[in-house]
Amino acid sequence: MDVSTRAMTRTARDDGYAVPAVNVFDELSMRAVIAAATRTQAPLIVQISVKTVRSSGTAFTTDLFRALTRDVTVPVALHLDHCPDRAVLDDVIAAGWSSVLFDASDRDLDDAVRETGEVTAAAHAAGVDVESEIENILGVEDGVGSDASRHAYSVEQLADVAARTDADLVAPQLGTSHGLYKADPVLLPERAAGLAALTDRPIVLHGGTGLSAADFRSFIDAGVSKINISTAVKHAYMRASLAHLEQARASDSWDPPKLVTAIESAVTDVIAEHVTWFGADGRAGRR
Repeated sequence: MDVSTRAMTRTARDDGYAVPAVNVFDELSMRAVIAAATRTQAPLIVQISVKTVRSSGTAFTTDLFRALTRDVTVPVALHLDHCPDRAVLDDVIAAGWSSVLFDASDRDLDDAVRETGEVTAAAHAAGVDVESEIENILGVEDGVGSDASRHAYSVEQLADVAARTDADLVAPQLGTSHGLYKADPVLLPERAAGLAALTDRPIVLHGGTGLSAADFRSFIDAGVSKINISTAVKHAYMRASLAHLEQARASDSWDPPKLVTAIESAVTDVIAEHVTWFGADGRAGRR
């Protein structure tokens, strides 16, 4: 891919906004989030889970992304999300995606540092950026992750590991979690600010669904420039499906293209709203 995740998110950090990084799982969701970026003239990172890569295949996912972005006028990167599996990373790097997240949060620190360095070297040789996660973001997403804290480090350690491994982006624990919150989270924008004072690498916020516009702004002001959204897409997709199917049953009118339109419209609207919250609207001219 000719769009650099690192370059997009570094520009965002310099200019005080965040690039939306949105998880998709099929053609409809991918088409819808790209439409949201086009509507708002925002840069976008399309994220794919390991689960989706394994079910759809790297080649198919790559070809689909290229087909849907061929004539798009905004910068769109393709990113592999939360991957602890070196074989999947190697496959995606060989396919030339924009970036990968090597999730080494299940490794002890020495192993995490060594393996992150190995992944980064291989990725950079292929022109692929690397997001590093060595302390886990709470919650399970598409079969990857944990509800328990496995490893936690100081911001000084996180900055030092990023420098030693030459990682392009850093994903710290910032008080958020994957999925919907059952209680109000204890957010840590001050931790992002502390890390931002130690490194110019883009900082990533995971578990963005459910936060308010003010919450997002506090993290962006602290130095976050990539914000991940996944659950919001799934909920918009499924709720639009349910509403349309209930209406179809009530009217006994069954038209699949109208279902597709309803799903795409709902997902596009949700992501367009997040784009505005992140301050990314109208920013597509800079990569």
